[in-house]
Amino acid sequence: MIIPFELNGEMVYADSNPGERLVHILRTRFHLLSAKESCLAGRCGSCMVLMDGEPVLSCILPVFQVKNARIMTLESFVLTPEYTDIHEGFENAGVQMCGYCNAGKIFITHALLERNARPTSEQIREQFSGILCRCTIIDDLISGVKKAATIKRKRNNAE
Repeated sequence: MIIPFELNGEMVYADSNPGERLVHILRTRFHLLSAKESCLAGRCGSCMVLMDGEPVLSCILPVFQVKNARIMTLESFVLTPEYTDIHEGFENAGVQMCGYCNAGKIFITHALLERNARPTSEQIREQFSGILCRCTIIDDLISGVKKAATIKRKRNNAE
């Protein structure tokens, strides 16, 4: 089955079994390695990508569901001002970026800040409750998200 979708701003066509997992296609056919094949059960967040602007777990997403969707991986997201805000906020808070669970942390933060310019600690903790991250202390992550939110607000006010 040929499945058309936009990948990092470019129209692509995946010729695959419709039940094949998106993470596998991203890694093997498009050589995009930021989405990790980890738990393959949607529990850890290492496989996260944006689909039509929303974070999704690509390890449990059959490729037929991305037909005509916009998929963005971390490889493309790092080129955006939103990534810069998040990266700077995380760095200022001492958030560890091991490389394995980066996609989950970054895309959850992005989605949260798109909906809420001033998230509370409780809201941040709730958003990250489904992500298994062993490299970052939750309090550092909460601080990083709040710092990223402040940076983003300042950037948006300057524009």
